[in-house]
Parts: sequence; structure tokens; C-alpha cells
Amino acid sequence: MTQPARHRTRLFRVRRGKPGQAPGTLQADPAASVPRVRAIAYDVQTCEELDSVDPARLPELRGDGRRLWVNVDGLGQGQMIEQIGAAFGLHPLSLEDVVNVHQRPKVEEYEGSLFIVCRMITPGDGITTEQISFFLGSDFLVTFQERGGDCFDPVRKRLRTAKGRIRHTNVDYLCYALLDTIIDEHFPIVERLGNELEDLEDETIENSQPDTLTRIHDLKRDLIVLRREIWPEREMVNRLLKDESGLIHDGTRVYLRDTYDHTVQLIDMMENYRELASGLMDLYLSTVSYQMNEVMKVLTIIATIFIPLSFVAGVYGMNFDTKQPLNMPELSWRYGYVIVLACMLLVALGMLVYFWRKGWIGRR
Repeated sequence: MTQPARHRTRLFRVRRGKPGQAPGTLQADPAASVPRVRAIAYDVQTCEELDSVDPARLPELRGDGRRLWVNVDGLGQGQMIEQIGAAFGLHPLSLEDVVNVHQRPKVEEYEGSLFIVCRMITPGDGITTEQISFFLGSDFLVTFQERGGDCFDPVRKRLRTAKGRIRHTNVDYLCYALLDTIIDEHFPIVERLGNELEDLEDETIENSQPDTLTRIHDLKRDLIVLRREIWPEREMVNRLLKDESGLIHDGTRVYLRDTYDHTVQLIDMMENYRELASGLMDLYLSTVSYQMNEVMKVLTIIATIFIPLSFVAGVYGMNFDTKQPLNMPELSWRYGYVIVLACMLLVALGMLVYFWRKGWIGRR
């Protein structure tokens, strides 16, 4: 029966841009989905949601004292992304980074906006992540996602119901809320990996299975992926805390400090789990070696017991002529066969008692 192909988390991403291209050239991935533009315009009293918005309408949605959140799912059309960028005055270099989704989490300041790159975790068969790009302005927030589906529904619900501070503050607070949601989405995944590591530790000690090593290796790969994404996210949040562009207000920095604490906590958990995974690999190899030694010890004891028995059986199996005076007279004894078997049994029992007194068998 053919075994199904095992999922392997991709550790290294492939750049799509060709060397020598002009800066700011958008080369969309042909396999990427067609962009879907959604917008939410809100203020303290109202919240208007628009689905499948034409990018040409985006400039008219701004103004009237309302804040605007534009979310784009899919990066398959470079022309549409350029049109969205033109509506908000986004720099071409930052749009190029939006399309080339190999970026590490970072913060860059451009005239009139902050460009923020973050990575959102996607649970499933293995751990995968996708790039989320933020453009934060004075009255707008534009987010680009690689594909549809995200963890932002609780934030959208807070916008609709005017729950909390989100509709009473500037758009930088909305940006914080989205970043905080992305960071917090890591905790269930990291905790699940920790529980799997603890189960694997018990399994390794008590009853190692043939696939135990494979599962340990898969967990180590998932931890590497998470660590690679979480470390720069801490730097990204710290950069926002120290931002001097004026787009991050002091009231929002208080909440960003809490997000920074979450990233530090995640890093501490990741480091502990990485050490546990490395130790678990060594424990597995030691356990397998111990089990093999136990098997070899049993086989050696059995072989050692049979050495004298084989010698006795070999001597009495030479079939010498019993009528000659210098040959084996006991071959003609009436109870010779029983006596030899009894002697062989006593030899075996004597060796077992000796091994037991030495502590080689029956003792820990």
C-alpha cells in the first residue's frame, strides 16, 4: 500500500523578482488569486461596510471625518494593486514588497504613511504563514493579504457593534488591534506544539514507535518556522513603539507595549520548546540505543548459556566405538542419556544463578 506524502513545512521561500528589474516593478504571481477589495468606513456614530469595491471608488470614500480600512485579499493583479496604491499615495517600493511575499516583518516610513509587514500564521497540516502588509496613514489603513481568510473577524465585529475604543480612536488603534490579533493567534499553536512535545516525551520513554522520530522532526521544523517569524515581529513592534512619524499616538503606544510583551512571551515559550525538542531527539536516540543494548544482552546471555551445552552435545555426538578401552564407556550406560541431560540442565541453571548474582539479569 502506497503511503501518503507527508507534508513538509517549507523553510525557505523562493524570490519571484528577476535580477536587474527597475525598482518598484510589480511582478504578480500568476498563481495568486484575483484581488478582492473590501472597505469599512467608520466614525463614532456610523460604520459602513462595502464588499468587492472598485479601486476607482476608493478616493471618494475618504473624507467627511471618517476613517477608512481597505482590505485586499489576493495579489494576482499588479495593475489593480498599483491603482490602489495611487488612490492612497503609496510608494512604489513598498508596493513591490507587497507583491514579493518573502519579506520579513519590518516597519518602514514613507511620506504620509507607515509601511508595516507582518506574518499571519495559518494552522493546518504543518505550520504555514502568509504575509500581511499594512499601510497606515492619518485617516486610512490599507491591508494586503496573500489570500482570503484571516483572523480579523473579532475586530470587524467590534467595528460593527462599536464595542470598546476602536471607533472612538484614530486609525492607528485599528492597526494595533489587527497586529495584536495576529500575535495572539500564535499562542494556541505554540501551546498545542508544547502539548505534543510533552506527549512525545512520555511516548519516547515508555513506548517508542517507529514514527516517533519522524514526529519529533516535524515538530522541530514547525518550531523553526515559528521562531523565524516571531523574532522579527518583536523588532517590528518595538519599532512602532519608537516611531516618530506622528502616525502612532501616545494612547496607542500603551497598548502596543502589551503586544510587545506578548511577543517576548512567545519567544520565551519558543526557546523552551526548542530546547525540549532538541533534548527529546537525544532522548529518543538514547532510548533506542538502550533498548538495543537490552536485546543484545539477552541474546548474549542465551548464546553464553548454550556454549557449554553445545560443547557437551558435541563431545557425545562424535559416536566413538564403545568397545574400545580408550573411548566413551558412558555411551553404553543405561541412564547415560538422562545423566547428560541433567548435567546440561544444571550447567544452564548454574550460569543463570551466576548471572543473576552479578546483576546482569533480573535486577535494575
